[in-house]
This record gives sequence, structure tokens and C-alpha cells, in this order.
Amino acid sequence: MTTTTTPKPLYITGIPAGDQLLRRDGTALLIGMLLDQQVPMEWAFTGPYTIKQRLGHCDAKKIASMNVEQFVAVCREKPAIHRFPDSMARRIHALCEIIADEYAGKGSNIWKGVSEATELKRRLRILPGYGEEKAEIFIALLGKRFGFRPNGWKKAAGVFSDAQPRSVADIHSPAALLKVRGFKKMQKAADLDKQDRPKKPAKKSAQKSARKPTR
Repeated sequence: MTTTTTPKPLYITGIPAGDQLLRRDGTALLIGMLLDQQVPMEWAFTGPYTIKQRLGHCDAKKIASMNVEQFVAVCREKPAIHRFPDSMARRIHALCEIIADEYAGKGSNIWKGVSEATELKRRLRILPGYGEEKAEIFIALLGKRFGFRPNGWKKAAGVFSDAQPRSVADIHSPAALLKVRGFKKMQKAADLDKQDRPKKPAKKSAQKSARKPTR
């Protein structure tokens, strides 16, 4: 059984129009979440707004119909949408192809009408760039900020469903953004990740090749 609650404020980009785009456009929200790695959250979630400013839209069908290299060039324009604009642009293009082909061009159709969080998580996990943790955070984001709570959403979201401000799902104001930043700094100082787990020591070979995002 899916329950819905009154949506709560979404404050991520610091740009009112950027946050409004994330609020009303499921494709934009998915793109922002996709970009949220190895860069500040504000930069990642401003990506969809930047794409719309450059293309005049953030439409999955239109992006999917573009030549992928042409889309990469758009994303590489300064300021780039990400620290790794080429690889991320290709992931966005692949994401939009899935949304266009399987979800009638609307990102929100990925969760619309879904009653079980396990099914939602399955759908998210097959999207480009959506690993286990990213899928959990997105489910928490839908539950906390959008009031979309399919059966079992807390279990599917893992620790990101709790009251600790630890991810983008917990940001609803400038003060909340500072709390999440503070939590991340505290975790880094304690050598813990966002899920309170000890971080694994980085291998030298992995550090040398860390030119592309892996999560």
C-alpha cells in the first residue's frame, strides 16, 4: 500500500527556479540524483536547470533523440554540469533513452503508481549510475520531501530514512543544508561513510585512475 503525505520544501540548488524544476519534473530530479557524486550537492542538482537553460528544455524524449556527442558538448560548456562532464553526459543520455522508451518520456512514471518499495528500488537500480546507495537515497528523497511512500519504503531506503540529516533527502532549508554538510564533515573526520560504516582504505592504483566516477 502506498501512502502519500504533504510534500515538504525542497532546498538544494540555492536557485529558486532550479529547485522548482526539481520539484515539478521527475526527469530533472533523476538527473540531479545521477550527478550527485564527487561534486557538491548544489552543483549536481543544478545540472538539470543548466541543461534546461542551454537546450530550452529538460525533456527526456528530446534529449534521447539528440546525437550523444552533441549532448556531451552541451554538458561540457563552461560551467560544466559536473567534474566529469563527458561520462556523466553519456549517463544522462542513456537515462533519458530509458525514460523515453519505457516510461513515456516522464521520469516520474518510474515511481507513479508503484505500491511496493522493492519494485521501485528494482527500477532505480537498472538506471545508469544508480547503485545501491544512490537508489536508497532517492527512495528517501521521495519519501521525505515528496511524500511518496510505497509499502516498505523505510526498509528500502535503509539508514537514509532515519532522522539523522545525512543526505540530500534531508535538505529543506539553508539550515538543513548546513546540518547535512556538518554531518558529512563529522563522518569524514571519524573515517566513516554516510551510512556510519568505516571507510575502506583507498588503493594507490585506484587513486591514480580516479578520473571517472564509479558509483
